[in-house]
Amino acid sequence: MFILGYFLQAVAGVLHIVLMVAMIVIIARAVLSWVSPDPYNQIVRIINQLSEPLLFPVRKRVPYISGIDFSPLIVLLVIMFLDNFLVSSLNRIALSML
Repeated sequence: MFILGYFLQAVAGVLHIVLMVAMIVIIARAVLSWVSPDPYNQIVRIINQLSEPLLFPVRKRVPYISGIDFSPLIVLLVIMFLDNFLVSSLNRIALSML
């Protein structure tokens, strides 16, 4: 049973890293929206391509309020919830199996 515990612990660690990278990408996208970056810059294009699949479903459902896009805030809250709930739960289950 300890092998499954180590596996769940590894999954929790990888999931935590993926969620933190997604959080950094969303924050970078929000900061870039405040300035006028060159749309042909490779870094700006990569950030836009990585963040758009996360932001688009939320943008479809949440309207702009006074011209402010709240989709990055909502996505960040969902990422924080998943990190606090799912990763912690996986770690606790993994530790109980060791």
